[in-house]
Amino acid sequence: MGELLLTSDPDKERVLLVGVQLRRQQEWLVHDSLDELALLSETAGADVADRVICKQASLNPGTFIGKGKAEELARRVEEDDISTVVFDDELSPAQGRNLSTMLSAKVIDRTQLILDIFAQHARTKEGRLQIELAQLHYLLPRLRRMWTHLERQQGGIGLRGPGEKQLELDRRRIQDRMHRIREALKHVIQHRTEQRRGRRRHGWALITLVGYTNAGKSTLLNALTGSEVEVDDKLFATLDPTTRQIKLPNNQPALMTDTVGFIRKLPHHLVESFKATLEEVVQADLLLHVVDTPHQMVMEQIEGVKAVLREIGAADKPVLHVLNKMDRPESALHGVPLESRLGKTVRISALTGEGLNLLREELADFLRSRNVEMTLRIPLAEARLLALIRSSGKIHKEHYGDDGFVEMRAVVPGKMQARCAPYLVESRKEDM
Repeated sequence: MGELLLTSDPDKERVLLVGVQLRRQQEWLVHDSLDELALLSETAGADVADRVICKQASLNPGTFIGKGKAEELARRVEEDDISTVVFDDELSPAQGRNLSTMLSAKVIDRTQLILDIFAQHARTKEGRLQIELAQLHYLLPRLRRMWTHLERQQGGIGLRGPGEKQLELDRRRIQDRMHRIREALKHVIQHRTEQRRGRRRHGWALITLVGYTNAGKSTLLNALTGSEVEVDDKLFATLDPTTRQIKLPNNQPALMTDTVGFIRKLPHHLVESFKATLEEVVQADLLLHVVDTPHQMVMEQIEGVKAVLREIGAADKPVLHVLNKMDRPESALHGVPLESRLGKTVRISALTGEGLNLLREELADFLRSRNVEMTLRIPLAEARLLALIRSSGKIHKEHYGDDGFVEMRAVVPGKMQARCAPYLVESRKEDM
């Protein structure tokens, strides 16, 4: 089952990690996922005693790993004084309840562990609300497990026992709380939308950092903007979005936002809860995908980020891949360079500053083609177009004539160029 690690901290929970290898599944993938689970456990403050891989043809609907494997684990838990067993996949409420009984220990899954880390790292009111919403979403179908001590007290026909009454009360309280949190987060989204509109009116571009957790996004934000965002060599050190102004060679006004790191098997309802934060990704003009180049599972991490981008509707955003940590040896990829796999890339070290000037130039080149300055003569009847220019562009000069037309010189997004073309007097790319 694996070699027991002898070093331990008496003040920490001793945890046993459990992964499942299904038929035709490669074993190294399970090992890598357990490596990540170990990092998550250590980030949560646990002491990882050992790990177990259960090889199975299929998942057991009652105990996830089958009765025989569960009995083996129960003996291991007792012998090694394990307080918590952490499963690498999400357990159903019934599986969690059954395993907890059979193992006589606390049983949690990967989702619950990630939620616990998020709860520890949330700093702002918005972040705490998003975490609470995700936790309540996870808890709701698992309430019965918390009230098993009252199951035998249920009454007969027409008389429900106190366990059932308490379950219903708890469900209502949780659903009411979830509704209030969603309403509060709607106001957050509305506030962010107004902020973005203000930035658009003043010509600010939004560059958003995305990447696998611990890839170096916060370090890069600090290096490019001169800010002092907290940096820690831990998973999910950054949860709340941080936005800073960045100075580019062409003086294009731009903002850079650091967001929560992604991870494989990121719980779906966690993504749902963080929509207010991840909206910064969806609304970005450019995504900087920061890649942990030396990591041995770099391609799997890249695919994990792409999967989350697809889930939140940002898969079609322009992306520049930033190959970070060039000060360290690159992971072996069978002789195939990352550039040939990813397209547009820039190699940097956010820690030492190497390659940052080239990255700034690439950002300036992208933003240079983002806006077009145009002189337009538009009939007043085109009220919708005029409103669109005011909300999405920046008007430098404007003159209303007596002939029912308005003449203006404005900077508009490149995607609006075709819409404005029929009213064009003169056009040139914005000189930045």
